[in-house]
Amino acid sequence: QVQLVESGGGLVQSGGSLRLSCTYSGRLFSITAWAWYRQAPGKEREMVARISRGGDLTYLDSLRGRFTISKDSAKSTLYLQMNSLKPEDTAVYYCNALEVLGGINDYWGQGTQVTVSS
Repeated sequence: QVQLVESGGGLVQSGGSLRLSCTYSGRLFSITAWAWYRQAPGKEREMVARISRGGDLTYLDSLRGRFTISKDSAKSTLYLQMNSLKPEDTAVYYCNALEVLGGINDYWGQGTQVTVSS
């Protein structure tokens, strides 16, 4: 099992910045990738950014250049730096850990609300 706890969401004006944090704990040796997802009202959950165990980075194309994912293993924390925020970035943001251990398991945090006002 892996436990994930997000923080750092809030209300920000268009053009502003936020940094989301996700502290993780538990069975980590089998985690192959860490990611941030988001879900806006009435829309499907989408992957925002992913970092693999080897450090490979993947971003949603439309967000490349504005969002940056990083991980501090010493602090057991995953980050998402969000710059130049737009109202369409408003969503609940979720931390995700992908485990491959006899099968595939997805672990999720509880989510943190990000609201961008125009």
